[in-house]
Amino acid sequence: MREQGQSDSSNTKWAHKSNKVIVSPRMNHNHTIGVGRKISENPVTHRHPTITTMFEAIPTSSSQITFSTSRSSIISHLFPIKNRSHHIRLSFGGRFASGIRCKAVEITAAESGIKEDKRKKGRYALENLTTWLLKQEQAGNIDAELTVVLSGISLACKQIASLLQRSSIINLTGVQGTTNIQGEDQKKLDVISNELFCNCLRSSGRTAIIVSEEEDVPVAVEETYSGNYIVVFDPIDGSANIDIALTTGSVFGIYGPDEQCLFDIDDDSTHLFKLGRLHNTIGKVVFAFTLDPTFGEFILTHEDIKIPKTGKIYSFNEGNYDLWDGKLQSYLGYLRQPGPPNGKPYSGRYIGCLVGEIHRMLLYGGIYGNPKNKNSKNGNLRLLYECAPMSYLVEQAGGKATDGHQRILDIKPEQIHQRTPIFIGSPDEVDKLQQYLA
Repeated sequence: MREQGQSDSSNTKWAHKSNKVIVSPRMNHNHTIGVGRKISENPVTHRHPTITTMFEAIPTSSSQITFSTSRSSIISHLFPIKNRSHHIRLSFGGRFASGIRCKAVEITAAESGIKEDKRKKGRYALENLTTWLLKQEQAGNIDAELTVVLSGISLACKQIASLLQRSSIINLTGVQGTTNIQGEDQKKLDVISNELFCNCLRSSGRTAIIVSEEEDVPVAVEETYSGNYIVVFDPIDGSANIDIALTTGSVFGIYGPDEQCLFDIDDDSTHLFKLGRLHNTIGKVVFAFTLDPTFGEFILTHEDIKIPKTGKIYSFNEGNYDLWDGKLQSYLGYLRQPGPPNGKPYSGRYIGCLVGEIHRMLLYGGIYGNPKNKNSKNGNLRLLYECAPMSYLVEQAGGKATDGHQRILDIKPEQIHQRTPIFIGSPDEVDKLQQYLA
């Protein structure tokens, strides 16, 4: 990984450049994107996401967002940086860092005089994402600043969905002619979607650091627009599917900084706080929102999603079968054998988009795998903004996620774009896999 500048202490000062715009299209990786300077990647550390979300855009059907929120405390780390302003640490349970208290968040709905509406929804009653967020804020599950961040991200998702639906018509298919830090060819919509995400996050005024798959290193938001959150994202997951109108999606995570640093390395991901694909959870409850294109709103369509304990669908790119180790090959042989309850083998489904795989798995169960192989010793997916967010979301719905040896959320990242193998899905299916890999 390339390093830029020296940032070896939490006392490092920031040299912001207010004359730069937050995002501009990049023709090479030496061009600075974002207000302020890019942050050194050394030392790289990990922070626990406050919210992570994936957004799915399927050109021929509705798009969905899923959230997962929990009430665990936030312990975040990655990049020692001296705070220029009071970056508060947020916990949706109402706990704040450094003695800061927000009564509006700490009081319960009953204490605030808010009466729970127990009436059944009418046949045509709809609840959109904005209304849902406001209710969570009133209930003390989130604060106003996080509501603003999520609203900005949902706007970026709507814009990306619109572009994807019209990509062939408005000549947004094909490659941009550039590569990202991982050496992958960038599609035109990779670059545009990255800019949309960054602009929406900057304009929210609540984001301090932006980390993207399409950026070499993290980007500091210029101090005038800076807020309290670090947001990591993959603007378009499965971008190889764009030109043929198959499933694509976006994944993001929101991390809350503590009072002394924005990122550093001292913790694992156990305290991942909120995740989604506009699948959101409150307490270990997963909610899903579907984009209604007729009036451009995300509508609550699934509440309390629980992944089935078992499933009959597996998703592996079996084109790499001969590159996998013998234990994994034996496991796949087991999946292909007829078995109970109906004497049929598992069904193989592979979309080529993590967002789509997780969405199907949350509803139907099964297992998804992206293992290491002889050509990719560390796997293919990125830990910080792909595997960790999805693992937390699935765990909140009752599933499991592992790299084959340890829980994904227990891995301590050492680099922003660090890769990892991943096996994720129904708990009984993951347990069976681990028996083969032991």
